[in-house]
Amino acid sequence: LLGRLTPSLMSSFSLRLIDVRKLKDGVSFEVRRYDASKFASVSSEGRAFDQVTGELVRKLLMYIGGSNEQGEAMGTAAPIIITVYPRNDGVLSRRLVVGIRIPSVYQQSPPTPTDSAIKIEERPGMTVYALQFGGFAGESEYRAEALRLTRTLGETAPFQRKQYFCCSYDPPLKPYGRRNEVWFLQDEP
Repeated sequence: LLGRLTPSLMSSFSLRLIDVRKLKDGVSFEVRRYDASKFASVSSEGRAFDQVTGELVRKLLMYIGGSNEQGEAMGTAAPIIITVYPRNDGVLSRRLVVGIRIPSVYQQSPPTPTDSAIKIEERPGMTVYALQFGGFAGESEYRAEALRLTRTLGETAPFQRKQYFCCSYDPPLKPYGRRNEVWFLQDEP
């Protein structure tokens, strides 16, 4: 469904790389700034991350692929961004929001979803700390990488701790060379 992601579609998400930091233990992360954009999103409450993400991602890919009132196939976009809400012990709550950025050509007037679960929302610009990792990622992998980024940033880093983003850039059947990221939202001054 996701197909091959072309660099032009991946880079259509307006990004400014602010800084790349490599620390003593070899962990490196980027500080990035993304401009405000419209997203298609769908949410879930009550089901675990690994039980529901595939279903929600498929809904969004169908929308982007032409299952909308205009029948408009918008191409592919990356990344898929899953907003999660960790509990104090690091375990993810059973609430999440899956979003995909509406491609640039459709930002002014996105096609109307036919699936009532899909909402079009304007997300504000944001600065994130981004940690990249490979492999197939599910809840346990994202949680481990989030813990690694938390430890790397330290307890005094200005980031929001009530939510973070789990990002996937690749089609589900890509066997190797996969790109995933964890993003922490920087607290704005």
